[in-house]
Amino acid sequence: MSAPGDEVRDRLRALPATDRLAARLEGVTPAEAGAAARAVLAARRTELLAGADGEADLVARAREHLRPSLRRVLNATGVVVHTNLGRAPLAAAAVAAVAEAAAGYVNLELDLAAGVRGRRDVHVAGLLAELTGGQDAVVVNNGAAATLLAAAALAGPGRAIAVSRGQLVEIGGGFRIPDVVAQAGARLVEVGTTNRTRAADFAAALADGADVILRVHQSNFRTVGFVAEATVQELCGLGAPVIDDLGSGVLAAGPGVLDGEPPVRESIAAGVTLACFSGDKLLGGPQAGIIVGTAEAVAACRRHPLARALRLGRLPMAALAATLALYRDPRRALAEVPVLAMLTAPADVLRARAQRLADAAGAARSSRPPRASAAARCRCSSCPAPSWRSARTARAPRHWRPACASATRRWWRASPAAASSSTPARWARTSSTRPPRRCARRWPRSASGPGAPPCRTARRPRARRPGRRRRGCPGTRRPRS
Repeated sequence: MSAPGDEVRDRLRALPATDRLAARLEGVTPAEAGAAARAVLAARRTELLAGADGEADLVARAREHLRPSLRRVLNATGVVVHTNLGRAPLAAAAVAAVAEAAAGYVNLELDLAAGVRGRRDVHVAGLLAELTGGQDAVVVNNGAAATLLAAAALAGPGRAIAVSRGQLVEIGGGFRIPDVVAQAGARLVEVGTTNRTRAADFAAALADGADVILRVHQSNFRTVGFVAEATVQELCGLGAPVIDDLGSGVLAAGPGVLDGEPPVRESIAAGVTLACFSGDKLLGGPQAGIIVGTAEAVAACRRHPLARALRLGRLPMAALAATLALYRDPRRALAEVPVLAMLTAPADVLRARAQRLADAAGAARSSRPPRASAAARCRCSSCPAPSWRSARTARAPRHWRPACASATRRWWRASPAAASSSTPARWARTSSTRPPRRCARRWPRSASGPGAPPCRTARRPRARRPGRRRRGCPGTRRPRS
């Protein structure tokens, strides 16, 4: 690595000391200010050594460094369940349950009646069995973990899992179903084709040595046209254990907007061994992976070593229990679970909400000072920062130059000197695309005033040739001596 040049060394020496930068941060402790100053100065040194130019507001960077990176945002994407924005917002009852659980100790793994250690998923297992019709349930920390645990518990090393080629999907973050099966230790058996897979294809795979059937819902894409797939009822009739990865998971009955998503209760009624779905999508709860099914299969999942590594914490457990309790009354769930309320909101409610947002955004926009136009921004490093005043009310320095002839004409019409000079007005009406040289490069001397800074970096016009008539703007000529 080559040594930095003289200019870079000078800029590195010009950086403030850590204690001086920390002293300029108000409202924080000395330890926080020192940590922020050290981080900002280290990042700035790296930028300068990499060849960065321009100045940097180190104080603003230090304040930004101290701000929490996780912040509230406004979801204007049109996607209700957005992974990058945290997926489902929690219901008010879930938020209250999280606050109560976070404020002190809870009986997460304590059987209060017997006074012995209990299971942490007992707080939601009964609710899930009641709402889905399954015999038992276990929860883990996300939906992919639920599929991984189910595949590892029912198949595992030395066994094979049959999956349709049309369901070998890739979920968010680049994780793919074949990778999940491989991590479970099982062998993947691809069945059928990309667009058409029948129950007979799974029967042939089972005859060839497959042990478990994995059905994956296409939650983030659709295949249409010449397609066919085996139903969950047909798969359950083949006699092999069936794992049904439902993706989002629908517990609410009634909303027509959810007709394309398979309900969890239907899969359990069809006879699947295990059904897996997420808790933070259409369910409207916290991030969690839910496994419901037969008591024997759920017990196998609970005994697997991965269950310990993938278990759910007390805060999401409290939020999940409060969210599931809302589904005991379907009408209450539709009204209080934010995801369901947003998906089923009438058009007039959405219109009124959009109007309130538009009014609020307009008020915020009108309270902000107008930005100066491109033709009225100073390009000189020796002058102060451009004013927020409009080009129609502020006088510009002489060296402010428009980008083109059209911008020059618009710039001159907006200037205060245009009203007092006849030549610029005639020039503004001309159809020529090339403005006079002197007017395009600097303001006329008659345009000086309190708004013009004492800067003289403008390029002077070229000297006129002997014997030729001087060209330029008559309003800026000097009288001949």
